[in-house]
This record gives sequence, C-alpha cells and structure tokens, in this order.
Amino acid sequence: MIDTNILISALLFPSEKMNQLFETITVKHTMVLSSYVIDELHEVVERKFPTKIEVIEDLLSRMSYELVYTPKQIKKRLVEIRDVEDYPIIHTAIIEDTDILLTGDKDFEYIDIERPEILTPNKFLEKYR
Repeated sequence: MIDTNILISALLFPSEKMNQLFETITVKHTMVLSSYVIDELHEVVERKFPTKIEVIEDLLSRMSYELVYTPKQIKKRLVEIRDVEDYPIIHTAIIEDTDILLTGDKDFEYIDIERPEILTPNKFLEKYR
C-alpha cells in the first residue's frame, strides 16, 4: 500500500528513484491504494497544484492498482500514531492485511507492528528490488 506523499512525489515530481520504485511495484508486486489516500491526493493537488488535477486523473486512470476502502468512521484504534490525520492510512493497511506500507512520513517510523512492514522508498528498493 502506498501513502499519499509517495504518490504525489511519483506522479508530480518523477525521478529515477520513483520510476524504479513504481517499476518494481508494478512488475513484482500488487500496488494497493486506499480510498483515503486517493481522496487526500485530490485534496492536496487541488490546493497546492490546481493545474495538475487533469494529470493526476489521467495517471490514476491508467495505473493498475487494487483499491481498498477506508472506513469513514473508525471506532476501534488498532495502533497509536502521533498525527491523527495519518491514522486512517495505517488502519486501512492493517485491516486490509497489506504486506507493506510505503511512506516517507516520519510518524509511521515509530509504529511497532509486524504487519504491514513500514518502509521508505529507499528501504523498499534495497530490500525488494
């Protein structure tokens, strides 16, 4: 599963590393996006990069990924995280039983769980490329 910050970096600011990341994911794994991440992606792009909305729409429509639903109301906390805005992402990754959560957000570093494995793009590429 991919966090919003990784999607924004890959889609709006492509680099050799991000291209390698997405190539590895699409060839060797199944990319998973949550409804929360897609909604957050739209909000961020509309607010910060309004001229890029069409680009995002086009890329999302051409990408192959599994879409999982993030509940709008989460009643039971499964883990603690400093930034409550990030909780729906880790919650969805847990309940959907994803193997890996790719994120650049430092708040996820301090979550000690067995699954999903929480990795930065660099650590993912080192381990799974």
